[in-house]
Amino acid sequence: MDPVFEQLYEQYHDDLFNFLFYMVRNREHAEDLVQEVYVKVLRSYKRFKGQCSEKTWLLSIARHVAIDFFRKQKRRQWVKASEWSEEQLGADEPMPEEIAIQNEEIQLMYRCLARCTVDQQLVLVLRFIQSLSIAETAAALGWTESKVKTTQHRALKALKQYMEEEAEREEWRHEKISLE
Repeated sequence: MDPVFEQLYEQYHDDLFNFLFYMVRNREHAEDLVQEVYVKVLRSYKRFKGQCSEKTWLLSIARHVAIDFFRKQKRRQWVKASEWSEEQLGADEPMPEEIAIQNEEIQLMYRCLARCTVDQQLVLVLRFIQSLSIAETAAALGWTESKVKTTQHRALKALKQYMEEEAEREEWRHEKISLE
């Protein structure tokens, strides 16, 4: 195997998998998409000019692969956190239910994240889960920094609104149950 490819794999495999997993919410699909990213990397590494970091470049390719996946599905394939299964995650990783027990807001946030637009989800995942800077996010998405900032602002605003709506619904359900 090419030493450059091995280095890319060792350094960024987890980041690529996590990014794609957050996008498609299915372990098998994420694994398949990671492989597709690596095929594209092998084909195009000679054209990589180093204008951005390798991680940014890889995440940009992953973004395009994810978008292609969604287009092929003809509809978004987001799965609620409560519907994730052990087979999708793997036994060595904590179950989303375990995470949700530790902090119910995390589960609420993931449900509400799925209600955001794809662009908003991309920005939130790259900025806050992958911890990319605004410049790195812009490079990965092929956007201007201004567009990333605007999308991030709108995404956070939408996410907050969705979370408040969900919290109100939960309160209403609990009140209804206690009245009965």
